[in-house]
Amino acid sequence: MEYKDYYKILGVSRDASQDEIKRAYRKLARKFHPDVSKEPDAEVRFKEVNEANEVLKDPEKRAQYDALGSGWSAGDEFRPPPGAGAHRREYDFSPEDAARFSDFFSSIFGGMGGGMGGGMGGGMGGKSGFRGAGMDEGMFRQRGADQTARIQISLEDAYHGASRQLKLDVPEIDRDGRVTMRTRTLKVRIPAGVVEGQQIRLAGQGGPGRGGDNGDLYLQIELLPHPLYRAEGRDLHLNLPVAPWEAALGATVPVPTLGGTVTLKIPAGSQSTQRLRLRGRGLPGKTPGDAYVQLQIVNPPADSDDAKAAYRELSQRFDHFNPRSKLGV
Repeated sequence: MEYKDYYKILGVSRDASQDEIKRAYRKLARKFHPDVSKEPDAEVRFKEVNEANEVLKDPEKRAQYDALGSGWSAGDEFRPPPGAGAHRREYDFSPEDAARFSDFFSSIFGGMGGGMGGGMGGGMGGKSGFRGAGMDEGMFRQRGADQTARIQISLEDAYHGASRQLKLDVPEIDRDGRVTMRTRTLKVRIPAGVVEGQQIRLAGQGGPGRGGDNGDLYLQIELLPHPLYRAEGRDLHLNLPVAPWEAALGATVPVPTLGGTVTLKIPAGSQSTQRLRLRGRGLPGKTPGDAYVQLQIVNPPADSDDAKAAYRELSQRFDHFNPRSKLGV
């Protein structure tokens, strides 16, 4: 049979402390557990790690193993030295326990003795399968997957905050361990000041865990189109129609915002597409956004004789004005 270097299997030195051995075992057990590992030889490696831990975590077994000497290398042909078993302690294992360990292990610590598990007591706990001796029962609990869903809200809801009820088809694990789908209704609080693309985390409302916690559900905010405003982050943009004389002479005009109507002073000589800022009138937050007002000069309709006469008089008074002068024409 081949000699097994339990220290090498766990990746620790021969003088490693019990804490070092425990940490190394937990790390490797997580890595190679067949329920979660994608390694091709996970089952074999997991059994080796479990066997090494069974020996090195127990001071008596470790001392008995160390008595073989340090001159062996992993894979060497091994035969117990003459008289090696004269003073060794024999351990009894149930058939299930013994099947988990190698011939090398059995040659040192014994096999299925007459006690059939009576000597194991609480050390092995009579467990079978891949959950080996001393295994932390919570070590391989699988947390549920996080999930993402979209939620559409109005700009008014983003500004003021709101409550919503959502119906979601979510996976659920039944008593037989099968994944089924069911419709669940969730009440969601939308905080004031959320922006496009922001995610709201609902802890424990995601995919179901297998012995572990459920995953989280992340709701991604989508802002519905608004008839007046366009949002960019926390800033809002608004096109504001103004009369020609308001732009030319200056004026104070009302402006609608999500927080209510405010007044805006338009400087004299303003031009169409000119942008003015209303500080802090965007979406709320630690640093509130601003509202940007872009002026759009709107001409009165020439739909009467008086209106047409007024436009003719205006053209005569500004007969030297060329709105296309910057185009060179």
